Amino acid sequence: MLLPFITMAQTQETFLLRSKIGNLNAPARAYLIYKLGANQVIDSAIIADGKFDFSGQLLNPSAAVLVVDHKGVGFEKLDSTADILNLYLDKGEFALSSADSVSKAQITGSKINEDDKRLKALLDPIKVKAQKLAAEKKTVAAPQQNSPEFRSALQAKYKALQAEQKVVIKKFIQGNPDSYLSLLALYSVDGPSPDPFELDTLFNSLADNIKNTEAAKIFKTSLETLKHTAPGTMAPDFTQNDVNGVPVKLSSFRGKYVLIDFWASWCGPCREENPNVVRVYNKYKEKNFTIIGVSLDKQSGRADWLSAIKSDGLNWTQVSDLKFWNNQAAALYYVSSIPANFLIDPNGKIIAKDLRGDDLDNKLKEVLPK
Repeated sequence: MLLPFITMAQTQETFLLRSKIGNLNAPARAYLIYKLGANQVIDSAIIADGKFDFSGQLLNPSAAVLVVDHKGVGFEKLDSTADILNLYLDKGEFALSSADSVSKAQITGSKINEDDKRLKALLDPIKVKAQKLAAEKKTVAAPQQNSPEFRSALQAKYKALQAEQKVVIKKFIQGNPDSYLSLLALYSVDGPSPDPFELDTLFNSLADNIKNTEAAKIFKTSLETLKHTAPGTMAPDFTQNDVNGVPVKLSSFRGKYVLIDFWASWCGPCREENPNVVRVYNKYKEKNFTIIGVSLDKQSGRADWLSAIKSDGLNWTQVSDLKFWNNQAAALYYVSSIPANFLIDPNGKIIAKDLRGDDLDNKLKEVLPK
């Protein structure tokens, strides 16, 4: 939700990237892919004695992908096994070099890429832990993987890693207030469900020259928007049809604790989380708690939606306008990824969001009558 949309009316800056990759020659070719405002640019360069240059215009520092096609097969035929380097483009001249491949290239003369290298080094230990967790999961038999206990334990481990990553990113932002990368890093502090008030504090710690960029101003506007559905605010009301075409209004559930659960039949993580939601619903449904499921399925996926409700045992109110990512309720709550949920108290106020695994159970245990 916070990715900036930059208009072409901004002042453009020039970049120049000088490269040297071994002694490559034709038919080898290099490709540079980056964004200029809302447009994607795909540039190419001939390689001679390992040398090639790219230059162009930028509105702000921009994430880019540099690909070297060693055999000259053509951009369209390159895949994930290609020689690739992720980097940032910034105004001015900088260079990269490697003895054999662009993926191993060292970048010099670019502050944002130096900052990126430092941040990646700080995050690498956490990345290794996440890879080990993923590998461990594959060693467990499928029936155990699908058990609520295993999923809950795995989710708790990933949550601990996310918390560890958050500490690293926050420390980087606070220690590098004059880096444009710190502005970009704000997008990763809380993943897809950021706390806008926490992000606002971090944003205000940035240097004035960063806060005055167009991207920063748009980020700030997005934060103000997200505050409308932060815990402590009143839940926006909406009406959508249930599986029988009967209109259901959120505010008609006032007096109960309500979990608004955004999901879809085609969403793998949603379906994996459903057994936990079912368990929690059955545990607390007699204690002034209910759920409204809001599906982001398409009109053409109506049958899949109904089938998923039945097969997953989602025995609570289910609604949808079947407009996919244009679901009007999802837009009201600024939902940019699913599963997503909001816990509403009996007065219609949001008291928590994006509760997964045991977090949902623990929160309900805290607020519901004993």
